[in-house]
Amino acid sequence: MPNDLSPTARALRTLEILQARPGTTAGELAVRLGVTERAARRYVGILREAGIPVESARGPHGGYRLGRGTRLPPVHFTQAEALGLVMAVLGRRPADADDLVSTALGKVVKALPENVGRQAAMLREYASAAPDPYSTLPDPAVTSELVDAVAARRRVSVSYRSEAGDEWEAEVDPWSLVVRYGRWYLLCHSHRADAIRTYRVDRVRAVRQTGHGFDPPKDLDPVAALEENLGLGWEFPTRVLFDAPLTEVAPWIRPPMGRLEPLGERCVLVGSTRNPDMYAQEWLARVPFAFGVEGGEELRAAVAALGARFTAAAADRP
Repeated sequence: MPNDLSPTARALRTLEILQARPGTTAGELAVRLGVTERAARRYVGILREAGIPVESARGPHGGYRLGRGTRLPPVHFTQAEALGLVMAVLGRRPADADDLVSTALGKVVKALPENVGRQAAMLREYASAAPDPYSTLPDPAVTSELVDAVAARRRVSVSYRSEAGDEWEAEVDPWSLVVRYGRWYLLCHSHRADAIRTYRVDRVRAVRQTGHGFDPPKDLDPVAALEENLGLGWEFPTRVLFDAPLTEVAPWIRPPMGRLEPLGERCVLVGSTRNPDMYAQEWLARVPFAFGVEGGEELRAAVAALGARFTAAAADRP
């Protein structure tokens, strides 16, 4: 939760939390708002001053809850906001996609006043969008559990299935959720590997709470940490030397390929992969600079096999 929100915005967020989770304690409310317990109680006081009945109870089943019949204030969209919402969804999936997001968007557009929603409805009807092959939508229930764990700073046990179909369980400290080019990632510290790991959220099968808490790294930049660690931790190490400066090679390097470092007038790419053939055929082959595989026998063999295929394809045939 950003720390620059106004007291009114935090009070409204408090109202949303209490409606979704009756019985939320001051401590839990403080964690979700990213403030102290004293500040959380102050936002409850702001709601009460505004005439919203917030009841409190002590004991093991106590906490704050809204009085019966309480309703959230209506949400008002400007025409630009409504268009922006439709454009954001269309940027990720076709207009006629049959999923939770598109269904929810249809309900929002229908609920808008006619003068605000008319252009949004027309945009949704007449605009076309090709499906994003890299976009994946995780299970909302799994995502919700991970969000709760991140907010509460609680270690969880995750059941995970890799792209190859391997399954395992690992206890992780969930630092943050990062959405990158339509894919959702969990940035965490894995106690199984004793290292930073990035897990695709759509491959998390189940989440189980543990009784342990954690403190995330100070000054954590989730996006930068994700980019740095996407290409690390896989089975086969890789080290590729490019005969070109880093500034020219960098635009061709995807973060999962590893970390690109300067080396005089050249640069070196250090990472790892679970699929050397894919690394050679889909990633290295498209980089328009001379390179040499310095490390990783599996990657060297994959590059040699690919080169042999291309050489054979260009040879004269009888």
